[in-house]
Amino acid sequence: MNRRNFIGKAAAGAAAVTVIPRHVMGGSGFVAANDKINLAYIGNGKQIYTLLNGINKCKETVAVAACDVFESKMKAFVEVAKKNNADNGKNAKIKEYHYYRELLENKDIDAVVVATPDHWHAQIVVDAAKAGKDIYCEKPLALTVSEGRAMVNATRKYDRVFQTGNMQRSWRDFRHAVELVRNGYIGEIKEINVSIGEPIKQCSLPVQETPAGLDWNEWIGPSLYRGYHEDLCPVDANNSPWAWWRGYRDFGGGLITDWGAHMFDIAQWALDMDCSAPVNFLPPEKPGQTHGLTMVYKNGIRMNHKIWGGEGDENGVQFIGTEGRIEVSRSFLRTFPNEKRATQEIKKTDKRVYYSDNHYQDWVDAMKNRNRPISDVAIGHSTSALCNVANIAYELQRPLLWDAEKEQFTGDAWANMLLDRPYRGKWDYKNF
Repeated sequence: MNRRNFIGKAAAGAAAVTVIPRHVMGGSGFVAANDKINLAYIGNGKQIYTLLNGINKCKETVAVAACDVFESKMKAFVEVAKKNNADNGKNAKIKEYHYYRELLENKDIDAVVVATPDHWHAQIVVDAAKAGKDIYCEKPLALTVSEGRAMVNATRKYDRVFQTGNMQRSWRDFRHAVELVRNGYIGEIKEINVSIGEPIKQCSLPVQETPAGLDWNEWIGPSLYRGYHEDLCPVDANNSPWAWWRGYRDFGGGLITDWGAHMFDIAQWALDMDCSAPVNFLPPEKPGQTHGLTMVYKNGIRMNHKIWGGEGDENGVQFIGTEGRIEVSRSFLRTFPNEKRATQEIKKTDKRVYYSDNHYQDWVDAMKNRNRPISDVAIGHSTSALCNVANIAYELQRPLLWDAEKEQFTGDAWANMLLDRPYRGKWDYKNF
């Protein structure tokens, strides 16, 4: 069966239709104008429903495949996806897969949406790039700095379009806060406070009986093996709390990466430090503290991992400048001393950042135009690398010098060993 594809935007007023060669998307030849972007959803847990609802509203897309090693979760998602297709006027069946590599062999699939636990991101993304698929991958991008670099390199090597799920870059209040900072509305930035939860910790959960229909060995995948526990993989994705694999080594990075991938991302964006990082990481004074890490940029700006404000200010960013401050979260945008700046648009003559008001449509448009979306893989890697280095600083409890260009610690061989992790069995994310 020939791989279906889709066309690029026709030039305004052109009589003929412009088409994208299939080799650009990974196939060969040309395609008809009414083709859809065929999407496969890998990892059918709680977050996948948000992604389906958002991405499937884009008229160019259609859900055609699902993959999960927990059969009941996959089948529950397939039923929702079928209805979602129908509700959006899209007539397509959903093919089921237990093994994602079999899914990637399907030439009719144009792109994948990856919403697995973090420990799977690198391997699946590298394999998807090799298979010629465009990629949407949830944040945080990678579990280690080395994994993130491989994801960037594989994406570039195979010329794939990659959107990281840092969707706050497509939200008005965050974009507005970033533009206020960049244009000096609160003067020169001296300090940034990022209020998020605790760093990574070791997993000490007891082993429970593995539920029927769950292939636990495949769920563990490339990570070091341990037994099942419901906190790591709840049986009911929708009626359970968020799975807490995200809090433990080998599976997630704690809230430092889970929420840090959102909030440190906004801080970096505002400072125009995408694809860069602080150079000094200074741990809290007392070992064991879950907050208090300070990160210092080369220009002297300090970014602190600390709880600021009161109740309701969690998971937010505070920018402190010489002439005021800006505070932003998903619940508020506050500007001091001029409160009106939070609602007033900035001057047309001011510097503007990449504009996106729909993270999913931005990805679709980038696939059509073969350009980089607002949260390209390199940006996602830069943010997750900062989070991963922050975790290392908390674990080692000593000051660290970071070289963002080389992606290495300076003069600290032991810290550099923590930039990667061992992979199990047949898995090798560096094979591309």
